[in-house]
Amino acid sequence: MKDPTAGGKRAPRLLEEEKDSYLSEPLSDGSTDARAGEGSEESASKRRDRPAGGLAEGVKVLRRALKTLPHQPGVYRMLDKRGDALYVGKARDLRKRVVAYTLIDKLPRRLQRMVAETQSLEIVTTGSEVEALLLESNLIKRLMPRYNVLLRDDKSFPYILITGDHDYPQIAKHRGAHKQDGTYFGPFASAGAVNRTVTALEKAFLLRSCSDHVFASRKRPCLLFQIKRCSAPCVGRIDQEGYAALVKEATDFLSGRNSGIQRELAGRMESASAEMDFEQAAIYRDRIRALSHIQSHQDINLEGLEDADVIALHEEGGQSCIQVFFFRAGRNYGNRAYFPSHDRAEAPEDVLAAFVAQFYDNKPPPPAILVSHDLAETALIEEALTSKATRKVQLTRPQRGAKRKVMEQALTNAREALARRLSESSAQRKLLQSLGDLMGMESAPKRVEVYDNSHLLGTSPYGAMIVAGPEGFIKNSYRKFSIREAVPEEGKATGGDDYGMMREVMTRRFSRALKEDPDREKGLWPDLVLLDGGKGQLSTALEVFEELGVTEQPIAAIAKGPDRDAGRERIFLPERQPILLPPRDPLLYFIQRLRDEAHRFAIGSHRLGRKKAMAASPLDEVPGIGAKRKKALLLHFGSARGVSRAGLNDLMQVEGISETVAQKIYDHFHSA
Repeated sequence: MKDPTAGGKRAPRLLEEEKDSYLSEPLSDGSTDARAGEGSEESASKRRDRPAGGLAEGVKVLRRALKTLPHQPGVYRMLDKRGDALYVGKARDLRKRVVAYTLIDKLPRRLQRMVAETQSLEIVTTGSEVEALLLESNLIKRLMPRYNVLLRDDKSFPYILITGDHDYPQIAKHRGAHKQDGTYFGPFASAGAVNRTVTALEKAFLLRSCSDHVFASRKRPCLLFQIKRCSAPCVGRIDQEGYAALVKEATDFLSGRNSGIQRELAGRMESASAEMDFEQAAIYRDRIRALSHIQSHQDINLEGLEDADVIALHEEGGQSCIQVFFFRAGRNYGNRAYFPSHDRAEAPEDVLAAFVAQFYDNKPPPPAILVSHDLAETALIEEALTSKATRKVQLTRPQRGAKRKVMEQALTNAREALARRLSESSAQRKLLQSLGDLMGMESAPKRVEVYDNSHLLGTSPYGAMIVAGPEGFIKNSYRKFSIREAVPEEGKATGGDDYGMMREVMTRRFSRALKEDPDREKGLWPDLVLLDGGKGQLSTALEVFEELGVTEQPIAAIAKGPDRDAGRERIFLPERQPILLPPRDPLLYFIQRLRDEAHRFAIGSHRLGRKKAMAASPLDEVPGIGAKRKKALLLHFGSARGVSRAGLNDLMQVEGISETVAQKIYDHFHSA
């Protein structure tokens, strides 16, 4: 990766008095830096905007740290006055790298701001630069420093799993750690791609998709057997040897060894037809069609390369889009777009290098990775990924042929995705500006929080908060609040009290904000609060603000019109008459979209809570009873009611239940 301390025309000159304050600071070897340079006058506004402590203080912090820094590889973290990470970097030589941050004239403006905010420096030494790169990627993803290139929306990818711990293996979609015994195929770009492929594989190879519990309890074939998507091994419609052959065919197909499968199925179909066994011939025909269906959905294929990822970056207007195409066994498993957060002046190759290092932090890299730009530290990244994958990983930039054609398609996708994003962002910013104007705000809100509640006749009540900004909905900032029912303490709501629920949600949300960010410097405070409700909800929130001492917080409530007409929403503002927007106003549609997203999230949270409550067992309330003991008790007594009626000696007969645990269970159900 390019040295982040590289200078450029963006670097401003310093005030003479500021230069003097840090140039006179001794270096770690006792000498002073004799750099020369002309000073320049700085406007009063720039001087006011300089971070607390200024460049001089930041340089002093780094120079003090230099006295103890070793000439070893490792990772350094620059921290602000709150102890939050500003920047995480790796170095082959920690001392030499940090020295570069004290050469202010050579730093771009962005890094000058970073140094000015730096209050302390922490380091971790490593055995090699490769280890430092791996640790750096991990810390960046965990700490999300403001001055690093940040990869957001890094969810795990779905895989197809053929289990290996059962006589009749199951085919299923899998997401998460690969802890279960079996063979994994992927990654796929989306859950939809996995679902379509699993359905087609069921038709092609008739593998079961049911859980082991369902498999063991079946007495007759299920519907999947009737629609020719399963061979019904659960009831003996196929023996273990025959099923194992189907599993091998499916594994070979997913591994790319499928050249003879369709020909073999075609031969079987012809033989069955010649023997007048038309029903069996139709089964083979349907399997061939399913295989053809899978292959026909591979929009582009990568010839001559079995397992590879194609990573292409397009930059425009200081923003970047990175498209990742996944190819496994020569087939296209889909693609996904990423929009990393980075400084506008960051070079594309630096953004791409940081992306690659972070992207493979929590997933295995394929043997080949094709990139759209030459990376400055290709050899180092290759070594780090090879160490992680325990096999050779190669990064290349294709120049010609089929690989270059695939890269061009990936670049086209990145360019089009970024254009859509910029267009949507521009429209979103205009709508936020209109919303700010409507609310009488001085500027457009950058963080809008929308609140709603959901319950069913007072049961499983939940409050929900969604967040929107210039780039759209910020889903990793969504929060749900489980309402604490029938709690007599002041400020706690009962399930059916909508105003009480809103009071509890607002109290919990802003009490935490006051505790964690009293100075409103961490970005935890909303620029605007919207409530799904009318004047009553607004009054409740304002009462909470007054009790907590929250001031200057813009807030409004959105209520549907008469008969809950979704086209005649009224907007309630403190100490103002309700606002009724024209039915076709774009701002009205935008507000409706915000309200509907909050409503969707609140209902979803309520349904999950209700489902969890329905599945709850009285045994869950017994201290010391985990999933394993709970299962043993239910299998022994048949139900939770049977456990509650059991005597002490009967409880001690259950495997894993000691006398002490049995006494706890007995006392729980028989205490007065």
